[in-house]
Amino acid sequence: MTAPLPLPPDAAPPIQNERGQNELGQIERGPVKTRAPLPDVLRGLALLGILLVNAQDFAGFREWTQTGPDRAVQVLTDVFANGRFISIFAMLFGWGAAGLLQKQGLGVFLRRHLVLLAVGTLHFVLVWHGDIISLYAVLAFALLATARLTVRGLLTLAAVLGVWWLGLGLLEGFAALAQGLGAGRFTGLPALLAGQSYPEVVSGRAAEFLGDLIGGSLYNGAWLLALFCVGAAAGRAGVLLRPHEHPRLLRGLALWGLLIGLPLGALLAWLNTKGDYASGLLAIPVRMGGGLASALGYVGLIGLLTVHDRLGPLRVFAAGGRVAMSNYISQSLIMTAVFYPYAGAQFGRWGAAGAVGLALTVGLIQLPISAWWLRRFGTGPLEWLVRRVVYWK
Repeated sequence: MTAPLPLPPDAAPPIQNERGQNELGQIERGPVKTRAPLPDVLRGLALLGILLVNAQDFAGFREWTQTGPDRAVQVLTDVFANGRFISIFAMLFGWGAAGLLQKQGLGVFLRRHLVLLAVGTLHFVLVWHGDIISLYAVLAFALLATARLTVRGLLTLAAVLGVWWLGLGLLEGFAALAQGLGAGRFTGLPALLAGQSYPEVVSGRAAEFLGDLIGGSLYNGAWLLALFCVGAAAGRAGVLLRPHEHPRLLRGLALWGLLIGLPLGALLAWLNTKGDYASGLLAIPVRMGGGLASALGYVGLIGLLTVHDRLGPLRVFAAGGRVAMSNYISQSLIMTAVFYPYAGAQFGRWGAAGAVGLALTVGLIQLPISAWWLRRFGTGPLEWLVRRVVYWK
């Protein structure tokens, strides 16, 4: 006997109180059976936006060397996408992790994030060095210490961590600027060589994985935990599942988020025309600080569209959001097949226009495929596998 298909993503969320209890006072256990539209639409959009930004890493071009149409595409990417969609994705991860802990309990929380750590490890070693799943899975355990915090407590912790992380980044950048360091800008690109075989690339990534995971956790941990806490606070307040209860908040986020975030995006685009070390350092806090502001602006704007039932074409992103993990891994497989030396060998040969154009094409094609897959199977292949392991059924 086959399991019934889940309700569509625009189905109304179950009636629950702030502790995740239904109208009978019972805490709902097991996989989520209903979905609200806003989280899935945001996740689907974030997945596409992240791919557009990651095109630079896949293709191996340097932002500050772009000219002509490539420079124009890089500027648009920096203003509207860079740091924006990864912030939405991180906040959604925090929202989901905190909700899982609250509604499903510690055992399910631990199993899920250990499984995600395994998936992310395999993704990093076998496919692409830019994996975020393993890093998020490790840092999610820090959310256990925030389980009893209120919305105010979560936002306060997020503010302290965020200001501290951004402040350190700005101080480091301004110090390098004051010293007039003549060093060139760092790239962060993978060290790929022409003619490298797949086993050689995998061996190198396997050797780097643990160091990268520890280093990423230490360097980015405070900032990512801040974003997780913002997402957890949104979950406590019901902003994503019940946006109609928060129109004033959503209007404020849309207005102030974009008023702050878009100018910082323009500043990031300018910094990304510079090839010096100090500009590279300053670009990091500008990217993430402006990215968070714009991300909140996007959430506010799309939330208001949800409240007024005017999502329109944006609803197509819900299908991509429901199979986000499968799509994320598929994107890595496709892009590395085009650019990496053991396959298409185009690494370092494309500029921003071509690479971002390819990423946009891949991301948009995934949307109807995701919708078809959900109609046929009800869930994504990796989502099905993770659920089977986490819930032991």
